[in-house]
Amino acid sequence: MSQMKTTLTISSRNYSSWSLRGWLLAKLVGLEFETVVVPVDDAAARAELLLLSPSILVPCLRHDGIEIWDTLAICEYLNEIRPDAHLLPADRKARAHCRSICGEMHSGFSALRSALPMNLRGHFPNFRIWSRAQDDIERIVTIWRECLSRYGGPWLFGEISAADAMYAPVATRLLTYDVKVDPDIGAYCVQVLKQPFVAEWIAAAQAETEDIDELDVEF
Repeated sequence: MSQMKTTLTISSRNYSSWSLRGWLLAKLVGLEFETVVVPVDDAAARAELLLLSPSILVPCLRHDGIEIWDTLAICEYLNEIRPDAHLLPADRKARAHCRSICGEMHSGFSALRSALPMNLRGHFPNFRIWSRAQDDIERIVTIWRECLSRYGGPWLFGEISAADAMYAPVATRLLTYDVKVDPDIGAYCVQVLKQPFVAEWIAAAQAETEDIDELDVEF
């Protein structure tokens, strides 16, 4: 019997932060998969990208006859099937901390998402950041600084983990919208953007030609 094909369905590499997270998580554990891309003119994908959908169904991992579509669920599943990849820290306290900040990213920061949507092909110098979005940025910077201090870097929990994957799109947003941060946080962002899988994703995003006008306008 032939083995079932493993696939990861994503939408736009340029605009979809959730797709980047799921894809990066799968890459970090060394999972071999085929990427299936839903075009941005697909009604459901477009609604998700514009934050008009009540649920986020992309990315969706299909592996061993199982379908998993929530990014945190994908993370937990990948940690189960590839525990040696250490998506979650081995130490119980650190693991609980990692899950907490991943959950905060997953369910929070709505002002940041709406005011600074991911756009890897865009660049908006001197972008005016709404106060609520600035509050989100400051909270994220606090999370990063606490983790880097507590676990010694260079990644949030020492070695690269699910937390870095979950927050990777924020690093791209800070660059896109020319957000000024302290040198230590800037250095972490550069490290994220230069991580080989992230760099691969960004290169593919820059080669895309599909546009969503609502996400390309500086407002």
